[in-house]
Amino acid sequence: MLPIVSLFGLVMLNADPLQPGDYNRTVTVGELDRTYLVHVPPGYDGSKPTPAVLAFHGGGVNAEQMVAFCGLNEKADEAGFIAVYPAGTGRLERALTWNAGDCCGFAMRNNVDDVGFILALLDDLSRVAAIDAKRVFATGMSNGGMICYRLASELSDRIAAIAPVGGPMGTETCSPKRPVSVIHFHGTLDQFAPFKGGKGERSISGTSFRSVEHSIGAWVAANGCPETPAVVQEPDKSDDGLMVERKTYGPGNDGAEVVLITIQGGGHTWPGRQPRLAFIGKSTNDISANDVMWKFFQRHPMK
Repeated sequence: MLPIVSLFGLVMLNADPLQPGDYNRTVTVGELDRTYLVHVPPGYDGSKPTPAVLAFHGGGVNAEQMVAFCGLNEKADEAGFIAVYPAGTGRLERALTWNAGDCCGFAMRNNVDDVGFILALLDDLSRVAAIDAKRVFATGMSNGGMICYRLASELSDRIAAIAPVGGPMGTETCSPKRPVSVIHFHGTLDQFAPFKGGKGERSISGTSFRSVEHSIGAWVAANGCPETPAVVQEPDKSDDGLMVERKTYGPGNDGAEVVLITIQGGGHTWPGRQPRLAFIGKSTNDISANDVMWKFFQRHPMK
């Protein structure tokens, strides 16, 4: 059997071991050159296996914009993980999408092999950095959150846990080979990917999204979690007019959890980060998605 590198026609650039800093890397999957950004934290020296967090941009933007949007590099520097920003595909460099099932755009219409891309990316990254294979996690915004769900289902042997933000499942079902813990963040007034599903008033793709309830229910079942959650109201720490509720389903098989963080009155935003564009809605300062997801990831490495 040919190795994965041969199967995907992988081309590696800058094959020297990575040092602290920022990099732009390229792999070839089929006939497409695919790129991703890597942020290696200051404390990294390659002497021990290091966690990695894949952060997927939303539809219609790109990896560089995701770096600024989510602020994950700051958390990477503090916590010591490697932050990775894959780039989707599209006709314009600043308007890229992911093939997440029923969404979105260029990637979906052209049936782009984004699962193959992430396999090639992980193989490439492991050759130049000391990646902890049991601590590779994924997060993403909107269409980027949707591709996290697809990877959790189809690459459960490579992705330990996921944290979608404002992006529901793009498929009817999921079929992971092992339990994959999920923490999902979503605003109740999201006008792009509505909390209750359907077409958002501001949706660019025109997708009729599945509901957040559908996403949570599918993964509660897949992970063998109890159907009744523990519900906690998060402290109202800021005067932003928003409230945050946490529902925790678990433990399930192998200690898996499914957690839903609902931002009452929240928009299509990243909790803890104030959006530069007001039309995407309100963002809460009561929690930091980056802090909350990292604590969650630490509890759920691959077993």
